[in-house]
Amino acid sequence: MSRWSVLGCGVAGLCVATLLAERGEDVEVIDDASRRPASWYAGGMLAPWCEAESAPREVITLGQHAAAWWQQRVSSVAHQGTLVVAPPRDSQELNRFARMTEQHQWVEPGAIEPALEGRFARGLFFAQEAHLDPRLALQEMREKLIARGVAFNSHAPSGQIIDCRGIHAAPELPRLRAVRGEMLILHSDEVQFSRPIRLLHPRFPCYLVPRRGGHFMLGATMIESDDASPISARAMMELLSAAYAIHPALAEARVIESGSGLRPAYPANLPEIHYQNHTFYLNGMYRHGFLLAPMLAEQLMQRLSGEQSYDYSA
Repeated sequence: MSRWSVLGCGVAGLCVATLLAERGEDVEVIDDASRRPASWYAGGMLAPWCEAESAPREVITLGQHAAAWWQQRVSSVAHQGTLVVAPPRDSQELNRFARMTEQHQWVEPGAIEPALEGRFARGLFFAQEAHLDPRLALQEMREKLIARGVAFNSHAPSGQIIDCRGIHAAPELPRLRAVRGEMLILHSDEVQFSRPIRLLHPRFPCYLVPRRGGHFMLGATMIESDDASPISARAMMELLSAAYAIHPALAEARVIESGSGLRPAYPANLPEIHYQNHTFYLNGMYRHGFLLAPMLAEQLMQRLSGEQSYDYSA
């Protein structure tokens, strides 16, 4: 048995710590409680087929296993698919999205989500996709790790280091860059949805993800920036305008929370595993943290188990 110190308590760090603990390893998580991980602001969509519209093929290859992985470990996974719609003036965006993706069917959106009856003439339904509540998932994973005896602390690492700190590891990973994302949490008792709704728009596409108690996560912008300041007025107006386009009742929704986070990304927008300076690095989740972290953590486990004689002094 080895002693492992996992740096970071975002989705990547907790996935790695979970798999190590499941294998009976001695694990601690080094956590800076003063800052939220980027995954705290995630949408939680387990949507590999939709992501194919703009992501490399590897996202589908790895991401299609995510829902089953999460289903085995947390209780908030909902297998309701994803519905993609577009305003009538942007119908060509829907055609383009259909050409770029697979595993979907054309539907009348109101037949899938009654609240959309009469609002959109057609849409794309990705029945195999799922979603979860990131905050509930992160909390549940943390609680289960503590129950297994995993310590969460902020002191110096006492074991072999696995660095999953996201953008905070950038000083050690010069190829890593920040991609800013902004989001809102809304509350409304006027409208109900059972699955994520993606609204296509040439300038500001967005998604609306239902959560418990009439709450919705509305996101998210993608800006090539390392600015971690609060959400901009422009982004908030564009997101709220998109929410109104999905359903006018959302104009009366209450804005419960706004937030911004810096997603870590490599040049190809795919995560990578490295070993350097006596440390393993798992990083670069971009906007696919909950979708790709499980399989990247599994790949790291395979690497560790296949390198029992790994030269940690390299």
